[in-house]
Amino acid sequence: MTPARKLTVTALAGGIGASKLLLGLYGAMDPHALTVIVNTGDDIVLHGLKISPDLDIVTYTLAGVVNPATGWGMRGETFHFLKRLGIYGREIWFNLGDRDLATHIHRTDLLAHGKTLSQAAESIRHALGVKSRILPMSDQPIPTIMETRDGNMHFQEYLIKHRTEPGIRGIHFSGIKQAHAAPGVLEAICDADRVIICPSNPLISIGPILAVPRVREQLRARKESVIAVCPIVGGKSLKGPSDKMLIQLGCGSSASAVAKLYADFTGTFVIDRRDSSQEPAIRALGMKVAILPTVMKTYADKRRLARALLAL
Repeated sequence: MTPARKLTVTALAGGIGASKLLLGLYGAMDPHALTVIVNTGDDIVLHGLKISPDLDIVTYTLAGVVNPATGWGMRGETFHFLKRLGIYGREIWFNLGDRDLATHIHRTDLLAHGKTLSQAAESIRHALGVKSRILPMSDQPIPTIMETRDGNMHFQEYLIKHRTEPGIRGIHFSGIKQAHAAPGVLEAICDADRVIICPSNPLISIGPILAVPRVREQLRARKESVIAVCPIVGGKSLKGPSDKMLIQLGCGSSASAVAKLYADFTGTFVIDRRDSSQEPAIRALGMKVAILPTVMKTYADKRRLARALLAL
């Protein structure tokens, strides 16, 4: 068997939930052999700055500078800039830290001078010393739009400004038909020994990546090498509103419900021991099932799960 450190792995990722597993992978294998394809549906322009929340969470986590208390932003962050904006009467519902601000200014300036989002992501991860490749799903803006009872709104408004209170009726990805995968994305899926779907929200973290033209088809072609880790444990999401959203959209909040969303391109579906009773239903969808401890509270938990996935 090929040693884990020799494996090449491509991971599809959202933000905080995914970053836990990514940190485990980063420590359990050769980080140069890891490529992360990150959701950019959460990206938003605020105060003239182009903000990529999931890209930054993944990069900060692997760089070892993320705020461990929140899972986003930088360690030791302050918010003097944001408070000053509030004095000027500007909306400050989206937290922008003073250290974090440098990243957004750098990205915005690069994009203004003709660089792509991929090039900006590469510049940021290289400056922060991250050894793994970090790719946005697309260089074109594809904002995730929540269709709610209060009207359509950007995902960040729904999540942060309105705290997921409006009931949702649907989700769409604006501009998806005109978009294409960022350079290296399709190749990373095609060439990897293993493709891992991180335990992220299947609707608004993994969903936008799957919607990018040719991505889902590429995953189907690699189905036997695709491993998906379920973000739902015991009917509840470990982070964020995944369970609430799945229920409101009629999918149901369970491991088997997520498995149905991934069945066409996933060879092995990973569930927590608490959901072992759902193994037969998931196998009936045409996938192998691996039962592992998927709750990652400590760094040791992250490494342990990563090693188990690499050994499958």
